Amino acid sequence: MMFEGSEFAVDPTAPHAIRVEGRLLDGKGLPVAPPDGLIEVLQGDQFARVVADDEGKFSFTIRKPAPASLPDGRMQAPFFHVVLHVFPLAELQRTRMYFPDEEEANASDPLLSHISAEDRRSLIPTKDGDVLRWDIYLSGDDQTTFIVPEGEPSILDGGVTPSHPFKERLLK
Repeated sequence: MMFEGSEFAVDPTAPHAIRVEGRLLDGKGLPVAPPDGLIEVLQGDQFARVVADDEGKFSFTIRKPAPASLPDGRMQAPFFHVVLHVFPLAELQRTRMYFPDEEEANASDPLLSHISAEDRRSLIPTKDGDVLRWDIYLSGDDQTTFIVPEGEPSILDGGVTPSHPFKERLLK
């Protein structure tokens, strides 16, 4: 599953490379440690894969993608798909990571505009010098917003941790 350099979607010395650092945490703020937390980020030709360490910490390097349009012409803010493989959950957990310097695009993004400001904040890292900081919470008061494609069964719908997924209805 892992390969050398898998944390780099782009060369970290390349122009516009962005390092993202964060922690993968449960609802009590405890780390999801190896081998229980694998994180994949992807968009266009970029793909990175990392395993959270013993403290739940992870990092990956990406380049901000260009905005993209939906089939109906609505524009989406630049974002990355994020897929979490978390043991013992049998299904993948999906979310998105947006960019804090895209306030205008984020405000009009079709998905972000359908969720509360509190949930929206869970999808946007904070800028800390040259690094973006983004903690992913699987449950609890600070839970990250997870996306469940409409019509797909999910243990999330039954109130099981994590407890409040957002149903993606963008492509209808």
